[in-house]
Amino acid sequence: MDIHGLQKLTLLDYPGKVACTVFLGGCDFRCPFCHNGELVEGPFPPPELDDQALLAFLRKRRGLLDGVCVTGGEPLLRPDLPELLAQIKELGFSLKLDTNGTHPERLRRLVEQGLVDYVAMDVKNSPARYAETAGVPGLDLTPIWDSVSYLLSDAVDYEFRTTVVREFHDGESFRAIGEWLAGAKRYFLQSFVDRDTVLRSGLHPWDERTMEDFLALVQSDIPSARLRGQ
Repeated sequence: MDIHGLQKLTLLDYPGKVACTVFLGGCDFRCPFCHNGELVEGPFPPPELDDQALLAFLRKRRGLLDGVCVTGGEPLLRPDLPELLAQIKELGFSLKLDTNGTHPERLRRLVEQGLVDYVAMDVKNSPARYAETAGVPGLDLTPIWDSVSYLLSDAVDYEFRTTVVREFHDGESFRAIGEWLAGAKRYFLQSFVDRDTVLRSGLHPWDERTMEDFLALVQSDIPSARLRGQ
C-alpha cells in the first residue's frame, strides 16, 4: 500500500496516546476547506513509504508509541486497509481511524474484527447544508446518518468533530447538529485555519467569541461538547 505521509510523533491526534499518524490518499468528498487537498484531488504526491516500510518503522517504535492514527483523504476507500490494520494490531498498537462516515458497513466490519479502537468522524455540517459543505452536490446522506447512528450506539470509542468555517457555518448549523448528535460521548468544534494546501482559497474562521456562542448552542444537547485548539 502506498502511504503518502507519516507524522512520526503526535501527542494531539489520538486522545490519551503517544502516537504517529499515517496519511492515505483518496477521498469521496471535496470539502472546500480541506487541509489535505493534495491527498484528495490528485495527482497525489509521491508516496513517502509503503506498508512494509511503515511496519518496519513501527517495530522500532514499540515501547515508545502507544497508538497509530490512520487518516486521509478517506482511509475506508482503500480495499487493503483491513490487512494493514491487522498487521499494525499484531505489533501491539492501538488504532485510531479518521473517517467522513461515507462507508458505514466497512467501518462496522473493522470494528467487529477488532481492528479499530477509536473512531473520529468528521461531521461536516447540519443535514441541510451537508452537501454544500462536503463539496458534493446531491450527496446522499443515508451513509452519513448510518455512521452517526452506529457510533452513537457505543460499539467503539469515538468522537465527532466539525471544522468551523465562516462561509459554511452559522448558529442554525449548530442548533441542528446538536439535535442530530444529542448525547454524543465527545464532540469537538475546531476553528478553520487557512493553509496553502486548502482546496479553495478565500475562506475564513470565526472569531473566538462566536466559536464560544456556537459551543453553547450545542451543549444543551451535547454537554460533553468542547472547543479544540482554542
